[in-house]
Amino acid sequence: MKILVCYLALIVVGLVQSTPAACDVASVTTASGPAYNPPSMLCPGDLIFEDHFDTLDLDTWKHEVTMAGGGNGEFEYYRNSRTNSFTQGGNLHIKPTFLADEYGEDFLYSGTLDITDECTNSNHNGCLRTGTSTNILNPIESARIRTYETFAFKYGTVVARAKVPAGDWLWPAIWLLPSDYRYGGWPVAGEVDLVESRGNRNLTDSTGLNIGTQLAFSTLEWGPSLEQNQYTKTHWVKSNPDGYNNDFHLYKVVWSPEGFWFYYDDELIGSVNPPDGGF
Repeated sequence: MKILVCYLALIVVGLVQSTPAACDVASVTTASGPAYNPPSMLCPGDLIFEDHFDTLDLDTWKHEVTMAGGGNGEFEYYRNSRTNSFTQGGNLHIKPTFLADEYGEDFLYSGTLDITDECTNSNHNGCLRTGTSTNILNPIESARIRTYETFAFKYGTVVARAKVPAGDWLWPAIWLLPSDYRYGGWPVAGEVDLVESRGNRNLTDSTGLNIGTQLAFSTLEWGPSLEQNQYTKTHWVKSNPDGYNNDFHLYKVVWSPEGFWFYYDDELIGSVNPPDGGF
């Protein structure tokens, strides 16, 4: 289950290079959307988007509302509720809750949840479901917010200061997804995973490595088809014995025409510079 859960203090989208405010050559970065107020010329190093989350700007951050499960059978129900997404103390909080706490345990097995009027994804019965004894309703309520309709950019630097949660089955994630899928469906059009982690405190692999809260990873998802996803060539991990859930960390990706560079707390953890003609 991928529930986008984190305490997000700051998102900044800037540009790759830094130069004086006045510039003779425009930046390679482009940006668009209602949440973007473009200058007469976009210079390298200009700040083009930021949010310190003193409030939750619902005109900029749009909620996904669906039970579709992300195509993976995930068991969260994304909704637009200040119980699950809210700001406090200059931080954005995304908090999972139990559906049964709101509707009762029996509702999971026999109730009908109809969110058609506000549903954003109808795939996999994402807008209307009735629980049964063998296929219960999504037991977790959570939130997933995006700027899909309000802000998009090409090339630049993204920085997020975030603290990920601890809890079994949680999968916090901060992604960059296409503003359109002109090249095809996922993963053909690509996906940039700024950071992901797992909420399990004691999850280990066969070697004893903690792959829960002590491991974070960044990934580029891409390839000619779902069956030929090439993400293993562009996947980087970083261990932290103290756990990524115990403090805030800075996660950064630099995207230029030459490639991608990923940083945790200003330490380079991985990069890719595709050769001419691709891999």
